[in-house]
Amino acid sequence: MDSLVYADGTWHEGDPPLIGALSQSYMHGTAVFDGARLFNDCVPDLGRHCERLLRSAAVMGLDQPVDAATVESLAREGARRFETGAELYIRPSLYAARGFLTPEPGSTRFLLSLMRMAMPAAHGRSITVSPFRRPGPDMAPTEAKASCLYPNGSRALQDAERRGFDNALMLDGDGNVAELASANIWLGRNGVAITPVWNRTFLNGITKLRVSALLGELGIDVVEQTVSLDDVMGADEVFSTGNWGKVLPITRVDDHEFAVGPLYRAAREAYWAYAETEPL
Repeated sequence: MDSLVYADGTWHEGDPPLIGALSQSYMHGTAVFDGARLFNDCVPDLGRHCERLLRSAAVMGLDQPVDAATVESLAREGARRFETGAELYIRPSLYAARGFLTPEPGSTRFLLSLMRMAMPAAHGRSITVSPFRRPGPDMAPTEAKASCLYPNGSRALQDAERRGFDNALMLDGDGNVAELASANIWLGRNGVAITPVWNRTFLNGITKLRVSALLGELGIDVVEQTVSLDDVMGADEVFSTGNWGKVLPITRVDDHEFAVGPLYRAAREAYWAYAETEPL
């Protein structure tokens, strides 16, 4: 079994056709989702991902036909249908079945999908500065994890991959560093862990917040600040945090090379130790 989907009280193997052609969210991009991980038989911060799903729904004008505890319980039930040691991407979502330019809140449906997705190897990643930027909160619903926000990140990734890089470094409208196309970015300089201050142009990632707390518990100074491209190029080390790979090193930014550094190693080790405290 490669994937499992829960809809309307029933589990389905594979990828069943569930969203109608006239769905308001399909036509106008109001669907919201979240992503969690199963690896090493652990589901770190699963509850927080489920809670964020409902906050995203409120931003997009959708109802909440399930509560966070129910979403989490179903996610655990679905994950247990796979074998021990499976590595999964867990994606609960909400969408409006009816409406035209605006969603009918009462038509909101809940779906939950679990798919096999191996954890990426912890080798150095390469990134390039993208020509595409993150929108401001007055331009897009940036405080939701909404499907409508992802096409621009996909364009950035496609552009980066065409140019031989693994990911894209995206700026905000003011030209400051926001995040990668699919993860938050961190710098290390003089033993201090630095990450862009949340200015509502990107998601304040759950893994980012967890790593920030874990580094603080280790006595490492963590600073959120406005980050420029010069800050990135002048850093001692660079790494990322996000749901797909959790904590990964970055060893190349355009033509600048970086060594895998001690802050990355501390962050990854601390996160993996934390994950073991949240078993399936």
